[in-house]
Amino acid sequence: MTPLTIDDVMTRLPEAFVPEKAGDLEASVQFYFTGERQSEWWAMIEGGACRTGRGEQPAPNVTLTVDGEDYLDLIRGELNPMSAFMQGKLKVSGDVTLALKLTTLFERPVDSGSK
Repeated sequence: MTPLTIDDVMTRLPEAFVPEKAGDLEASVQFYFTGERQSEWWAMIEGGACRTGRGEQPAPNVTLTVDGEDYLDLIRGELNPMSAFMQGKLKVSGDVTLALKLTTLFERPVDSGSK
């Protein structure tokens, strides 16, 4: 099995999106991944869909900064989001309520490897 990467997760994020849970939510999320897996990604939720891309959003509703390896641990269910926040591993700026809601808007991948 190929190890999970940030690119895997972020490009597959729209597939994991559960539109029924989002309702009429419209929001942009900026991700800053630090450490060895450093990169910048964004996610846009609108019209009952999610799309992602590399780079920066000009005015995101919420910004998440996390070490890339810690993010992959979050995705695999090996790190609790609230614990990561409380330990300072996950930094949130902007709409904290939206950040909390994000955990309910996406299904966790069953397979932590590549498709």
